[in-house]
Amino acid sequence: MMNTCPSCGGAFTESWAFCPTCGSSIQSQASVPPYGSIQGKMTAAKGFGQMFGLDPRIAFLTFVVDAMLFGENVVTLGATLPLSIAAAVVLGVITFRAQLHWYGDSRQSAQTKALILGLLTAIPTPLPAILYVPAGVIGLTHLVRRK
Repeated sequence: MMNTCPSCGGAFTESWAFCPTCGSSIQSQASVPPYGSIQGKMTAAKGFGQMFGLDPRIAFLTFVVDAMLFGENVVTLGATLPLSIAAAVVLGVITFRAQLHWYGDSRQSAQTKALILGLLTAIPTPLPAILYVPAGVIGLTHLVRRK
């Protein structure tokens, strides 16, 4: 069975006493997952792309949902605002789960991004696209550089 080194993220088997990548002692830490890992995948604790980026698929989904909701609110003169709020809550939940599993954010970071995105989607204007479209571009460059 392969484990991950808490110092560098390198792979090792349970029987090894030292990490083959960085040389740190791992025997007592073999069963402890490293800080910042999600399902065995290391995440960057800091960095511009990780901090401000959105998964590009989520940014595109938000753009489409926001465009549909804004058009609907304009036509109905705001009568469908409760529907926009419900859609924003659903989009927030989708964003939270996607940021955790696809983008590799920590739980707190994913919650913050989901709440911000849900709030921006509930606002009946196309103005929030100024924020989440660049966040999607940042996320795309972050994902490309990470691979």
